[in-house]
Amino acid sequence: MADRLTEVRLGPYTTLRVGGPARAFIEARTQDELVAVVSEADREGEPVLILGGGSNLVVSDEGFDGLVVHVSSRGVDVADHGGRVVITVQAGEDWDDLVARCVAEGWSGLECLSGVPGLVGSTPIQNVGAYGQDVSQTITGVRVYDRMTGEINDLTAAECGFAYRNSAFKDDPGRHVVLAVTYALERSDLSGPVAYKELADRLGVEAGARMPLADVREAVLGLRRGKGMVLDPADPDTRSAGSFFTNPVLSAAQAAELELRAPGHPRWDMPDGSVKVPAAWLIEHAGFPKGYERGAVRISTKHTLALTNPSGQASAQDLLALAREVREGVVEKFGVTLVNEPVLVGIAI
Repeated sequence: MADRLTEVRLGPYTTLRVGGPARAFIEARTQDELVAVVSEADREGEPVLILGGGSNLVVSDEGFDGLVVHVSSRGVDVADHGGRVVITVQAGEDWDDLVARCVAEGWSGLECLSGVPGLVGSTPIQNVGAYGQDVSQTITGVRVYDRMTGEINDLTAAECGFAYRNSAFKDDPGRHVVLAVTYALERSDLSGPVAYKELADRLGVEAGARMPLADVREAVLGLRRGKGMVLDPADPDTRSAGSFFTNPVLSAAQAAELELRAPGHPRWDMPDGSVKVPAAWLIEHAGFPKGYERGAVRISTKHTLALTNPSGQASAQDLLALAREVREGVVEKFGVTLVNEPVLVGIAI
């Protein structure tokens, strides 16, 4: 079993570089260690925080008064099913390393998710998505430790309750610890149909075209770098938690009210009659441009959805003050309440 450490500062384990100390900290290097550590803490009544890549996390300046379990399990099992390959990946594997391998091997289905920071175990929780792909399109199962029953279960995709940037795991936080994720991918050197206009334009093709996996990966990485969304120590705009707010999904009535306030605003009509609106557009048109600063924090100079800690010296409270200012400004201007995408630990907007 890994050593139990004390007073480990959590900021360096997050991409935002904010967050105080953990009272206790353990590195779980295998699936069995992860289950053993969490189950023991639960029996002792000790609060537990599961920490992956820290790319979607904002920890309070006071830190976490309990046990932080850092997921470091490794391993990729590959099964050939004719035209498909089924891979079962341990939760502690780096996500972009996995995508790079899939592209190199000719396994199609994850290429548009290139450059997304974090670990595999977080992907089903957020239903991670970008540029027209999300993981719910390829996940066939998730192995979890159920902290309520003390059992290890293999959940089907349907049981995961996937929705836009959401899942059953996010709806019931803390119950399940993701141990491994299984993805079914097409054995092909071509991508799935390119569904996202910005990506299609970058590739110089019509929407729906299929392109070489490597070309799609490079195009996605280029787009993400242009928005400060690929981790780079030399780029202070990447010291963020990615998109801080999700794109609001409005009812028909809410969309009609927004149309009165902002005629002709950008929108995506959804199959169920709801309307998705780009949060970045709302933020910018509410008076918060790229590079907008508040003390030690600022909106990214590349993309209004990212709140950044450019100097690395900001506090969680500094960040939340800017998040509140942006949220309240959008409500005042457009009547739409933005919802934070990162998980907040010990704090609330």
